Amino acid sequence: MYQSRYVQGFLGLYKGMAAPLAGVTPMFAVCFFGYGVGRKLQQKTPDQELAPHQIFQAGMLSGVFTTAIMVPGERIKCLLQIQAASQDPTTIKYKGPIDCATKLYREGGIRSIYKGTAATLLRDVPASGMYFMSYELLKKALTPAGKSPADLSVGATLFAGGMAGIFNWMVAIPPDVLKSRLQTAPEGTYPNGIRDVFRKTMKEEGIRALYKGTTPVMLRAFPANAACFLGFELTLKFLNYIAPNL
Repeated sequence: MYQSRYVQGFLGLYKGMAAPLAGVTPMFAVCFFGYGVGRKLQQKTPDQELAPHQIFQAGMLSGVFTTAIMVPGERIKCLLQIQAASQDPTTIKYKGPIDCATKLYREGGIRSIYKGTAATLLRDVPASGMYFMSYELLKKALTPAGKSPADLSVGATLFAGGMAGIFNWMVAIPPDVLKSRLQTAPEGTYPNGIRDVFRKTMKEEGIRALYKGTTPVMLRAFPANAACFLGFELTLKFLNYIAPNL
């Protein structure tokens, strides 16, 4: 009995992960695609080096691109995690991600599934700008004199990517807290959306509430984003190797 409870408790850490995992590959594909579009819109020539503020703007565009994928997945994830944390078995409403999405659609249509879209944009647009700008600046700073950032070592790439994840979440945590509260609240709790969430949070808990969960988020941010950018750079090198003229 004890072992069963222990295993269930450990697996409970991963409740609601199926939804974001299903969208993580297209999400990152769209994210980097949006960043590439943002860069090209500002470049007069393909090899033009962008200023930091232009990189930030390109990153912000990537945040807009990913919203359509992020919102439903995070809405479902948050609801399943809140449900898993409940000690009352009578509160179990959703059997899994698909059941959750189906019931949300039945109750409120597509608007229910996309609840929190504006809050997600408020989080991801500036955070994505910081994400890519910090990565590119760190790459440049870590590149030895006379070398190209494209030839950066694996260790330096991991460090730049990991720190980019840290800087991203430094910007994203407060709006993420508000977004999660909005997405998990019963209908009608916050009629004015994220503005009402902010007012209530500040009134009842103060500014510190906006930084709840910072430690676990930061512990995850470095390795996850280090691996992400390393994979991105290796994929680019592979594609340039097999199709150098594209």
